[in-house]
Amino acid sequence: MRYETDVVVIGAGGGGMAAALSAYKSGADVILIEREEEAGGVLNQCIHNGFGLHYYKKDLTGPEFKETLQEELEKTNVRVLKGTFVLDVSRDKRITFVNSDGIHEIKTKALVMTTGARERHFNSLGIPGDRVSGIFTAGVAQKYINLQNLKPANSALIVGSGDIGLIMARRLHLEGIEVKGVVEILPYPGGLERNVQQCLRDYDIPLYLSHSVTRVEGKNRLSKVYVSQLDGTGNIIPNSEKVFEVDALITSVGLIPSVKPVEFVKTGPGFITSNTNQTTEDWIFAAGNCTVIFDLVDYVAREGEKAGKYAALYAKDEYISQEKITIKKGKNINIIHPSYIDPNQATKLYIRVSRVFQKAEITIEPLGIKIIEEEARPSEMVEIQIKPFKDNLCKEIEVSAHELG
Repeated sequence: MRYETDVVVIGAGGGGMAAALSAYKSGADVILIEREEEAGGVLNQCIHNGFGLHYYKKDLTGPEFKETLQEELEKTNVRVLKGTFVLDVSRDKRITFVNSDGIHEIKTKALVMTTGARERHFNSLGIPGDRVSGIFTAGVAQKYINLQNLKPANSALIVGSGDIGLIMARRLHLEGIEVKGVVEILPYPGGLERNVQQCLRDYDIPLYLSHSVTRVEGKNRLSKVYVSQLDGTGNIIPNSEKVFEVDALITSVGLIPSVKPVEFVKTGPGFITSNTNQTTEDWIFAAGNCTVIFDLVDYVAREGEKAGKYAALYAKDEYISQEKITIKKGKNINIIHPSYIDPNQATKLYIRVSRVFQKAEITIEPLGIKIIEEEARPSEMVEIQIKPFKDNLCKEIEVSAHELG
């Protein structure tokens, strides 16, 4: 079959459903493509609460957040193609996909990529030892327990204190699995402070900061994990080794934005976008974890909503790409999103600092914007709203962070 539409959205997670809804409300004909048989993406397996506090002003579980979006979507004329895998996106605005009915093609005017991210695998860490069963990414362990009702271990150690690692520490504990600790290579936690409190401290699960897994052992199944403490330069401290006898190692060592099958758009590593979610290819927009890794699905949905709106406007020739202003990382800034600003449009700037601040002053020059943040941490995004402004020949904006006190 051959389809024609105004906007195609690839990926029906929180960002994709929000994008499809927004594009539809902006007057576009929309097709939403999802490779799984069920919409929602990772939300389906995140049965803990904490979702929707910003987006819906409600405390929801992942499935509840997904159901709320899906119920809104079912009231529209958006065509949802589930169990559908995209094979190719071409420069002439044609999308080739395959499902149980065969290979098909869509001719579109605009595309929104909301393909999320994938977990970084244990093998990418270069840790020596036996390659045995019992080593899982946190997302896989979560899927086993929450969706398949399987118990993946009797005792476990978690490496990486990102949010999903912290949440899985609590989940494993509640399922009767002994969690012997969470190991973090950095001197500070990688996840939100609320998750450190609610998932570790509330259950007396140890957090080993400035520690690294140095070896794994086992015959067929994992039996021992060796962990050593690191000094301030990242070197192993002699005689600091600890041995954990566990039958599972759960890894939460970062996410990698998923940018395939689009090969001709600038990435680094996720899609590089402007404040209107437009990529380096005018007709392609992107939102969510395929651009940068966000703290909350609320942010992902909000960005998806914005991408859908501007994609629809572009499809209707009501948004014309303007010359963009580059945003530059200054002192003590690790991540900035977006990378470019259309000064005629409002901007929501997301920033991660590169170290822990007791009290940080974040400056945006030459706009003269100054924001004070208490206890700014690399693990938590700082949001800054920038109103539309006149260019005044400004070609570059620099964001920096400085300690106050």
